[in-house]
Amino acid sequence: MWMTLTQYSFFFNFQGKTTIILRCLDRDEPPKPTLALEYTYGRRAKGHNIPKDIAHFWELGGGTSLLDLISIPITSDTLRTFSLVLVLDLSKPNDLWPTMENLLQATKSHVDKMIMKLGKTNSKAASEMRQKIWSNMQKDHPDRELIDPFLIPLVIIGSKYDIFQDFDSEKRKVICKTLRFVAHYYGASLMFTSKSEALLLKIRGVINQLAFGIDKSKSICVDQNKPLFITAGLDSLSQIGSPPVPDNDIGKLHAHSPMELWKKVYERVFPPKSINTLKDIKDPARDPQYAESEVDEMRIQKDQVHQEKNQKVWGLNLWQ
Repeated sequence: MWMTLTQYSFFFNFQGKTTIILRCLDRDEPPKPTLALEYTYGRRAKGHNIPKDIAHFWELGGGTSLLDLISIPITSDTLRTFSLVLVLDLSKPNDLWPTMENLLQATKSHVDKMIMKLGKTNSKAASEMRQKIWSNMQKDHPDRELIDPFLIPLVIIGSKYDIFQDFDSEKRKVICKTLRFVAHYYGASLMFTSKSEALLLKIRGVINQLAFGIDKSKSICVDQNKPLFITAGLDSLSQIGSPPVPDNDIGKLHAHSPMELWKKVYERVFPPKSINTLKDIKDPARDPQYAESEVDEMRIQKDQVHQEKNQKVWGLNLWQ
């Protein structure tokens, strides 16, 4: 009897994701900047004369400026085999929280909508998804009533650990504790990586587990002086501790939720930069690798017509 192909979908975000994907797929090629939304896939043989499992990898480039594109790979049809892998740049701590917050909130909102849509056509599948996400946490875990897990598997990866490890110890402490809290609250796995072969192999193992059902690693490292590696469900609020701020200052922050409190504490140490993320994004339409002379000429003509039309409209407005 032939077995049906098992398909899994993944969604990567932000810095360093291409390097991780290439390493997981054993592809020895230099990574290129991700423009907009890009796709690749990997296969894994299960045995002789048995169809291979396929893992679909979607990469979102552009930081937080292209979040609307998440609706392309994440649909009510793909939801049950989808995992989210969020790759954050540890070397840019001032950008870390706003980037993480925007990406997670946008994705969570979209996933919730897809769950509701799935529930209208297949209520059993939607119910099973809600139940399955709690399987990573023991039934007697003390934090079960205090967290709000993502409805799809979530992995948070901190990249560029080789730069991060040279940070001041107190700053490392704030970043590590904050990411541990966020990951635990959302029922996610958390791990740090760099160009180190040993760390990349550990990340590869996690991705393979999500994609092909390979046994999940139960190793854990919560030492802020080493690369964090915490599988979903193995951390706890008691081990993470309170936000790194004097007790007499916590009441002055006026937070309405634990997540908001951690955010305010983090931003006291790493104030977010008020920059327009769009400025950092290259326009894919102007990238030389996607150049097509005939299409480009038609685009120029269209832009000229549009510009002339706008000039006429502005002229009418000025005379009115």
